[in-house]
Amino acid sequence: MAEQWFRETLHPELQAGIRIDRLIHQGRTKFQSVLLFDNALLGRVLVLDDVVQTTERDEFIYHEMLAHVPLLALERPAEVLIIGGGDGGCLEEVLKHPVQRVTLIELDREVVDLARRHLPMICGGAFDDPRTELRIEDGARFLAESERHFDVIIIDSTDPVGPGAVLFSPEFYRDCRRCLTPGGILVTQNGVPFIQGEEMAASARSFAELFRHSSFYFAAVPSYMGGVMAFGCASQDTDAGAVPAAQLAARLEQRGLAPRYYSPAIHLGAFALPPYLRDLIR
Repeated sequence: MAEQWFRETLHPELQAGIRIDRLIHQGRTKFQSVLLFDNALLGRVLVLDDVVQTTERDEFIYHEMLAHVPLLALERPAEVLIIGGGDGGCLEEVLKHPVQRVTLIELDREVVDLARRHLPMICGGAFDDPRTELRIEDGARFLAESERHFDVIIIDSTDPVGPGAVLFSPEFYRDCRRCLTPGGILVTQNGVPFIQGEEMAASARSFAELFRHSSFYFAAVPSYMGGVMAFGCASQDTDAGAVPAAQLAARLEQRGLAPRYYSPAIHLGAFALPPYLRDLIR
């Protein structure tokens, strides 16, 4: 029997292939195509609209950095908002902190249903946690209309194409600022800047206009082609990249966290910009 391969062609100049060792699910929702399969190296793989979203093997890197950097930069984060993240991986990491409530806004209910059924190794029991408020609706519209305020807002979105494009707009970031508490932090998924440089540059321009503190931090996630993944980080009153290491370590111990990738040294080092990326966002 011939081998089956999934080939990601997000970038016209490049392709990445992952062997499909066992097909779990393939179909279309109201919003996008969905593919779930197992690979001997990466474990279970989730693909949306022909782009790899997460894999069992390396999801901890992405989700820990998305969640722990902003949450450990704050002394007592209570209210957290996640836009996107229907696989539940970021939600699971956030719930490891003593937060009061996590509101997750996901446009596509079927992604959440598939995660519950087929991705327990990524989401665990996060969707059943009593602190989880799951809302199936448009995240941009929710923020535009909401009067609620959050200590941390995490944008765990797809790439800026199709339904995810609005989550990278200046208007959306303005709504995020309005819905943050005074010391609150916004964190965004900002793609792989070696390939998607304009995505990061555009966010940098918006952040600089809207927030007193704006920066980016980085992590290499093997299943995302093209080098390090960028995370946008913005706040009016909190510089997440300047929290003393001893303070981060104390909070990590106090909250009983045992991350596999995140550490205080990784937290601070991740904010170092290589010159080519520094030049990109100037």
